[in-house]
Order: sequence, then structure tokens, then C-alpha cells
Amino acid sequence: MRRVLTAAALLLPLAFAGGSARAAGEAPPNGAANDAVSRGAYLFNAAGCLGCHTDEKGGGQPLAGGRALATPFGIFYTPNITPDPVNGIGRWSDADFIRAVREGVRPDGAALFPAFPYASYTRMTDRDLLDLKAYLLSQPAASTANKPHDLTPPFSWRFLVPAWQWMYLTPGPVPDDPARPAAWNRGRYLVDALGHCAECHSPRTQLGGLDADRYLAGNPQGPDNDKVPGITSSKTKGKGIGGWSDGDLALFLEAGLTPDGDVAGGAMGEVVRNTTSKLTADDRAAIVAYLRTVPAKE
Repeated sequence: MRRVLTAAALLLPLAFAGGSARAAGEAPPNGAANDAVSRGAYLFNAAGCLGCHTDEKGGGQPLAGGRALATPFGIFYTPNITPDPVNGIGRWSDADFIRAVREGVRPDGAALFPAFPYASYTRMTDRDLLDLKAYLLSQPAASTANKPHDLTPPFSWRFLVPAWQWMYLTPGPVPDDPARPAAWNRGRYLVDALGHCAECHSPRTQLGGLDADRYLAGNPQGPDNDKVPGITSSKTKGKGIGGWSDGDLALFLEAGLTPDGDVAGGAMGEVVRNTTSKLTADDRAAIVAYLRTVPAKE
């Protein structure tokens, strides 16, 4: 059977199910207790943190970083985000964490490279950011040192990143659209903020910014230099999911099976395993509701 290979973080959940909608920034608890750590655990899965920040092939400890991400600009190595005080985020204050994820700035004031998708994560609410931090700090610490990126000039020049941020980063959460149903707003929050779907599914400019005019229209050269399909409402294969039923989407996101019998493998198989299969039915339904309204791009 053929394998469907796509880039990491293909899209956050897309399964069909009924249920009541929640506010855009409200994550369900992971278990009975609705505390910061349990909410953070759900957000951790929804944001796809495990796959990127774990060098699974190299046998690395979870969240200790070191995973190589091949891009057109060079190879980025993901950082250690365990509670280790030296190589991880153990000494970061709440303000440090929010600034890093929302503004792309490290505690020492240096700009973070946008291989970390803070241009999408910036839309997360303060509560979700702090609950995510609470969960990360509850995990085992790893002293693994961070690897330097393998980039060539000018892409290795960190002092240029603030200019990129000025062009492509709009910091802060996006208010709900009062003209839209709650499920649609929740779906947009999951797709655009937590799921950071556009980071893989939208093409980029020569400077590495997202091409807003081709939102979710597919990317010929995504992470690991894989071709990433579009997920707009287009019915053209490879350009959208308009020809898929809600049941098709549910089966794919829950079990990795496509309507024509393919199996999600490679990076997308990882996404199904770590992320899309772990969201609630309500959240998957909300994402379906939102994606159905994304205009087709042919």
C-alpha cells in the first residue's frame, strides 16, 4: 500500500463529530481536574510540541531538543524545552515564556529564528501559554545541550530577524469574530494558533514569510523539503479537502486512512499519533467547521 508522506504538523485535528462548542481559547481538561497542568497537557498535544522538540531517531529524551529540521534556509536544530535550568527553560519566568512564544524573543533579548512558529503561536491566549508552561515544567528535566543551527549567511545572521518580524509577525491573540458561530471561532484558533497549520500548508516568500494570498493552499517546499498539500475547500486533489466528507476527515485524522485507501506515513503519521488522535471530538468538529469556510485556491 502506498504511503502518504507530508511535512510535519500537517494540520491540527480534522475529525467530524458533534458536541457543544467552547470559547476559542478554552482547552478541555485532560482528566477530571481542570488545573493548569492538565489543561497544559492538552495544549501540549494540540500544539505538536513533542514531535519537533524530541530527537526520536537519535534516541533523545522527550523535549530535550536536537531534532534536525531541514528547510530551504538550512538545518535548524530544535531546542531543549525541559525544566533543566541551564539548557532548558527551567529559569524562565512567565513573562519570559510569553515573550518568547508571542514575540519571538529569548530571555536574553535575542530574536528567535522563525523556524519556531511563533508567528502562529502568538495568537494563543495568556492563559493557554501559562498552562502550557506549567505542563512543560512538570516534565522530567534533561541536561542535553542545544545544538547550533547549520545555516549559511544571510540566514544565519540573527540580527536580521527583527526585520523579518516587523514584516511578518503581528503579535497577540486575534479576537473572536462575533458574526461567526462559536465552533468556527474555536476552529480558527486551533488551526491558526495552536495547530499552526499555515506554517506548513502555505507557501512562503523568498524571505521565508507566509504568503497570505495563498493561505493553506499547499507548499511545494515545506519542512524537511517535502511537498505539503493544500487544505482549502478546493476539490482538486492535492490542493484542498473540499472533496472529502466529514467522515473521510475523521477517519484520516483518527486512524491515518485516506478515502482512497492510503495510509499516512512519515511525518504525517507522527502527527496523527502525537496530535490529531488526541484532540476531543468537539475540537475536531470545530476545525472541520472552520476549514470548510477557507476559500479554495487553485
